Amino acid sequence: MQCVILAGGLATRLGPLTEKVPKSMIAIKGKPFLEYQIDLLKKNDVDDIVLCIGHLGDQIENYFGNGGRLGVNIKYSYETAHLLGTGGAIRNALDLLDDAFFVLYGDSYLDISYKNVFDCFLQKGYPALLVVYRNSNKWDRSNVVLKGDLVVLYDKERQTADMEYIDYGLSVLSKSLVCEEIPQGMVFDLAQLYERLSLRGLLLGYQAANRFYETGSRQGLQEFEELVADKT
Repeated sequence: MQCVILAGGLATRLGPLTEKVPKSMIAIKGKPFLEYQIDLLKKNDVDDIVLCIGHLGDQIENYFGNGGRLGVNIKYSYETAHLLGTGGAIRNALDLLDDAFFVLYGDSYLDISYKNVFDCFLQKGYPALLVVYRNSNKWDRSNVVLKGDLVVLYDKERQTADMEYIDYGLSVLSKSLVCEEIPQGMVFDLAQLYERLSLRGLLLGYQAANRFYETGSRQGLQEFEELVADKT
């Protein structure tokens, strides 16, 4: 199984913490956050990793190299001229992608069975799968309507009363879908893709049982630090 990790953002919400280091390299108990992500992926038999990097990305490559030290294979896709957004970064990495692959945000720590998610994607035959969590606006604003196996509405801008779920931070995409739906060399957000697919009945949903952790905000960073402390 292959996973694309989107680790090229500027992380403006974290202020001075990311002025000199990329968000993925923020140290928690002496280890970069990205290493926690990779360890979790390896534990779930996801050992082929594509890192989409931009802002201070050389620090990431210098630290992780080809991934051999952690028992994984890492390839890098750079956004050199300008940042292309979450969807544009994936399109930029097209030559490195398998026919189907996970997409993981660079600030998400997700304790889930990746194999079960991937098997569901393969069995159902949809071009994309979005993992969702029944959030009911608790951790962040809900943005997904799930009916049966399908995400029938994804909208990060306009909330409706029946939005009980939230984007968990993990999806599975087919390479052919990326070619067809994401323009090359242009700024494009994955939210645009998910919304289009949901309205066309093409976005499979998968419910996560465990809450997500994120390090894109100071509160989220503190919660993840507490999680790590509890495990040590």
